Amino acid sequence: MSSPAAPPDQPKPTSFGYRDVPPADGGSAGRAWWDANAGEYLEEHGDFLGDAGFRWGPEGLSEAEAGLLGEVAGRDVLEVGAGAAQCARWLVAVRGAHAVATDVSAGMLAGALQLNAATRVRVPVVQADARSLPFADASFDVVFTSFGALPFVPDAVQVHHEAARVLRPGGRWVFSVTHPVRWAFPDDPSRAGLTATRSYFDRRPYVEASDDGTVLYAEYHRTVGDHVRDVAAAGLRLRDLVEPEWPAWNEQTWGGWGPERGAYLPGTAVFVTTKD
Repeated sequence: MSSPAAPPDQPKPTSFGYRDVPPADGGSAGRAWWDANAGEYLEEHGDFLGDAGFRWGPEGLSEAEAGLLGEVAGRDVLEVGAGAAQCARWLVAVRGAHAVATDVSAGMLAGALQLNAATRVRVPVVQADARSLPFADASFDVVFTSFGALPFVPDAVQVHHEAARVLRPGGRWVFSVTHPVRWAFPDDPSRAGLTATRSYFDRRPYVEASDDGTVLYAEYHRTVGDHVRDVAAAGLRLRDLVEPEWPAWNEQTWGGWGPERGAYLPGTAVFVTTKD
């Protein structure tokens, strides 16, 4: 899962590949990387995401179509790994939710505040690691993330535990991630990316590091079974697994996602869980 190049004033990666790294190094790299790349990311993908829009992944599946969060009007909703909080902002503006957004990156949250001002839709933002949320137990009716937090930490089960902790009984935790099958294939959205080159069961993260070995970017792979076991370990119940098909209207390419390969292989998995 390759990343964009770091800005000139940031250390440049000189090694790329799948390898084991100390969990603390891999788990802490995301904050600095997203701080450095927040502006570029939002500029490149802003039109697709919308200032107040909710898409579950590069295929373009929207919450308006899918309704995976259920009824949120008047309910307390938390978005973790929110980036610039586009999804939470849509829930407030269109669905009448009471939403809060968290992200580990100050750069992303600065973008969120800019979009709050531009749209005049205020979503409170909090800088926080999804593995240690600064909220009391049973504070929210719905917790969700769209491609946030989970891919960038070695201990995803802790994210699930935190989501379960802050949920009220009967609440939903919904998260989207790169579809696990994608990891067996090259990060290429064309037909060249349709031939598996790695073992699906190779769980080593994709890592970019500098000359001195500092981990600058780490993205973690989990199989479908790993995700299910992590959810169960947090005391959550899996209700649905959505695998969006690539729609005819979406002609854009986004990293390893695109219409050519998307016609054959899933690129996103959305897990819908509840707390009993």
